[in-house]
Amino acid sequence: MRIDKWLWAARFFKTRSLAQQAIASGRVKANDERIKPSYDLKVGDVLSVRSGESDWKLTVRALSDRRGPSVQARLLFDESESSRKERERRADLRRAEPAAARKGRPTKKDRRQLEEWQGQEE
Repeated sequence: MRIDKWLWAARFFKTRSLAQQAIASGRVKANDERIKPSYDLKVGDVLSVRSGESDWKLTVRALSDRRGPSVQARLLFDESESSRKERERRADLRRAEPAAARKGRPTKKDRRQLEEWQGQEE
């Protein structure tokens, strides 16, 4: 089975073309080696997948070329315990960070608050 199809079926990427781009850019490795989208995936292969800000270390449990519900997709692989803990730690850090500053023009509410704040200093 092609690895790009499996990554799509296991719901790591929304489309096969995104999976192919990730593989070509080196964000997906099988058995610690760089691969091509046509790599022939087998049960028991160890994958390293970097998707967004998440790093996954997986062992392939089953093969599927059909994209089904997320509950079925979760049965296609086993995630290593260290990988899961690291992802959870990073998620906690992201939640603890302050929200990103707004970009672009301020809303009416933002403008009123800014005017009120500036008026109090004078």
